[in-house]
Amino acid sequence: MDINELLKSAAERKASDIFVKEGVSPALRINGRIVVTDFPVLTAESVRQMAHSIMSQKQVERFGQKHEIDLAFTLEGVSRFRANIYQQRGSMGIVLRLIPLQMFTLDQLGMPEVLKDIATYRQGLVLVTGPTGSGKSTTLAAIIDLINSVRPCNIVSIEDPIEFVHADKKALINQREIGFDTDSFTDALKYVVRQSPDIILIGEMRDTETMTVALTAAETGHLVLATVHTCSASETVERIISMFPPHEKAQICLRMAGSLRGIVSQKLLPTMDGKGRVGAVEVMVTTPTVSKLVEEGRASQLYPVIAEGGFWGMQTLNQCLLRFIKEGKISEEEALQSANNLTELRQMIRRG
Repeated sequence: MDINELLKSAAERKASDIFVKEGVSPALRINGRIVVTDFPVLTAESVRQMAHSIMSQKQVERFGQKHEIDLAFTLEGVSRFRANIYQQRGSMGIVLRLIPLQMFTLDQLGMPEVLKDIATYRQGLVLVTGPTGSGKSTTLAAIIDLINSVRPCNIVSIEDPIEFVHADKKALINQREIGFDTDSFTDALKYVVRQSPDIILIGEMRDTETMTVALTAAETGHLVLATVHTCSASETVERIISMFPPHEKAQICLRMAGSLRGIVSQKLLPTMDGKGRVGAVEVMVTTPTVSKLVEEGRASQLYPVIAEGGFWGMQTLNQCLLRFIKEGKISEEEALQSANNLTELRQMIRRG
């Protein structure tokens, strides 16, 4: 089958993901749920042909060595796609994520107003966290687009692969893709501070080396934006600290306290009417109290500070979920399934 036909169909149906594998028809994820299409059942050869049609020769060779590869491409007038091609039971499989050609604004995404303050930051570390498929890249793209619209600066992004493609507006934007523009995150980060950046976007902080470079860049006058696969602000701080050996933790806590400007943790939930999804967001702003807790390694005590930090624009995930229930955006059942603290949310719902 023609892969372009499948891609166009997915875009028309507003799918977020496409699943392609041998022995079944292609499937789409629409509003968080997987739906099998009416396209023909795929053979191993048809999947292989589809995979090769979106890979360059160099990527085909790399896949032959590694049996998995990430890449991105654009189908003009339709969408941009991030693809992961992998091998399962001896045959190839493909998962494609649809990335809109037009960037969303923070207002369109329904993000809290406090996120707009990030565009005014001149240095520090801002983390956007959440599970896979929670919209982290979309939120970061909206933040970068806002900065690009209001501030003359040099933005360097390091991504694997490049998802949203930014055009220069007031800012200069250089987007570097792992495996194409640079060999690895490590190599790119080694040289990024020599490229005179004002803002550095790191697609994902995966290890202590990446985190160390990010902290160093934030300490030396750069604004660093990055993603982490964690589900809450306190968990994010704990995860970063725990990645370092015991003898380094006190120093990392001190550096985090001085550099961290905020953490945005988000999840995507299907709306009550079943016609879309909405982002439930936890926001932590680094106030003096938050900074002190991080410095002392007391990440477990951040939650009540976030819950009481509405004056600073902070909110817990449960506070956001409760508001969505009251506004009729999501069902109570969906909120309870997504809560980080289930018992607390049940109590909040009973109190109204």
